[in-house]
Amino acid sequence: MSSFVIGIDGGGTSTRAALLDLDGKLLAVGQGGTSNIDDVGVEVAEQNIDRAVAAAAAQAGIARQPAAAIFLGMAGVTSEADREHIRQIARNLSLAPDAAIGVDHDCRAALAGGLSGRPGIVQIIGTGSSCYGRTVDGRSWMSGGRGHLVSDEGSGCWMGLQAIRAAVRAHDGRGPDTPLLPGVLTALNINEIDDVLNRLYVVGISRAELAALAPMVVGEAMAGDAAALGIVQKGADDVAELVEAVARKLEMGAPEVCIVGGLLNTGPIIFDSYRSAMLRRVPTADVKTAEQPPVIGAALLALELAGVRNPPGTHI
Repeated sequence: MSSFVIGIDGGGTSTRAALLDLDGKLLAVGQGGTSNIDDVGVEVAEQNIDRAVAAAAAQAGIARQPAAAIFLGMAGVTSEADREHIRQIARNLSLAPDAAIGVDHDCRAALAGGLSGRPGIVQIIGTGSSCYGRTVDGRSWMSGGRGHLVSDEGSGCWMGLQAIRAAVRAHDGRGPDTPLLPGVLTALNINEIDDVLNRLYVVGISRAELAALAPMVVGEAMAGDAAALGIVQKGADDVAELVEAVARKLEMGAPEVCIVGGLLNTGPIIFDSYRSAMLRRVPTADVKTAEQPPVIGAALLALELAGVRNPPGTHI
């Protein structure tokens, strides 16, 4: 059997691959582009997973060979058909023996890393958003995470869309004046708000482009802009509703809840606002940031697939 395992965190913005030896020691982490098959398709997702694994293997000084096991925690994976697409990618790249390929949504890896394998709830707030909980007896439930047209509340993509709506409302006189209006014009590279129709519906706008507006929203919220603050508070309330739903469904009286995702990096107001909203809905929750990143969670799940139980703590 090979002497290492691979964990993959495939997000809406990037893909990370972690290599651990069978004692749980971190060997290397590599990165590639997004591998969300809903955004870029299976072929590009495969290329970016390959790049991330190749970068990690090169950093670790390991010749490319099948790992003892691999676990791929992937954004956008919600059905068995999605899982099979990702399994086939792993087969195509000869990443691990077929029986040692694990695939699930990114929330499962985020929870495994965020709480270092303990049961609880994870709330992802990145390009998209989703909430996942798992009990000590293995029951699980997910809320949200079904794409920006019907879900992804409180995420970077959602926040960007709300910024555009706030800009339109300010221009029309239906909402308060806000620096989000000139900020949106600049970010979308348009001269006036009437150009937004062409920009959104003819040129088109991706989820990643929408999410790129989130730092502007957070910055203006921290500066006191009412419209931006309203967006952050609404996002916090919507995300807290996801957490409440999972806690209720799994009958968790006092759950550990970890918040993970790139939106946290935009400013401290995000964690503070989202945590406060969660505690209003689930007062007994213990809300914290992640102990370890999702890519390490995926690698820990790969160790389980390889038959290694309770590995030493691993941090990056």
